[in-house]
Amino acid sequence: MPSYPAAYQASKGSALDVDRAFYGRIGSQTAGRELVDEFVVPIRSGRAWTVPAGHVFRIVTVEGPQVADLNIWNRHNPRERFWASRTRQLQQAHVSMFDRLWSTLPYLRPLATITHDTLADYGIDEYGGRVHDLLGTRCDPYVNRMLTGEDFHHHCHSNLTRAVAPYGLTEFDVHDVLNVFQVTGLNAEDKYFMKACPAKTGDFLEFFAEIDLLCALSTCPGGDLSVPLWGPDARDPLEVCRPLGVEVYRLDPALLAGWSSPDVAAYRGNHGMALQTPPWEQKDQA
Repeated sequence: MPSYPAAYQASKGSALDVDRAFYGRIGSQTAGRELVDEFVVPIRSGRAWTVPAGHVFRIVTVEGPQVADLNIWNRHNPRERFWASRTRQLQQAHVSMFDRLWSTLPYLRPLATITHDTLADYGIDEYGGRVHDLLGTRCDPYVNRMLTGEDFHHHCHSNLTRAVAPYGLTEFDVHDVLNVFQVTGLNAEDKYFMKACPAKTGDFLEFFAEIDLLCALSTCPGGDLSVPLWGPDARDPLEVCRPLGVEVYRLDPALLAGWSSPDVAAYRGNHGMALQTPPWEQKDQA
């Protein structure tokens, strides 16, 4: 099948023209980094953490393949949060090196930029699958109840809800995710599919924080997705569930020379809803 041109293209100097030299140095020049936070997210659970602007964080497969669901907010204004669908349009449906995670309207700016991806060479498999998915979203207890008639409290939506509760956020703040380490695609019937996670112990995806971030991660209850979750062969995939690590690093200040956090979107047009002068005032002004 021939490839049709992308709708959004990064012309030189445009907002989509990422500085690959800058972010390449961030990802490759690691000698001056300082580890400032490190923890493990157990299986079928969630954890939230903060990342200051100008720092990087990694999600690491500490014990082998495992998929994860990632949410991101502006640390100081959770109304600004990761916008999966617009990121899918402006970047790719599966993200990797130099792709950026964009925020919701009316802010529309990069929240984070990917600076290292040990699975970047996965490419496209024989089924059209790719890794680090933006096509799908988090698993949730509502769909589970609808399809099985049973309650399960450790889907990614619930894990993320519990994770952000200490920060004053609720289920209504949980949003569409980046499915980290997850291989997905659309089959010949244009239906969403998921394949087994290809990550090995020590693989990681690394992000540069463009602004102060609040992040939350769920270790998916589907584990590495090698066990069917729906259909006649479905069973509990507990044996393929593994923890994930998170690492946060302060960078060598020299690497950040000339960098600053991106501004929010410049549009201030009020959507054409400017207050019209009423007739009686127009008469007075005549």
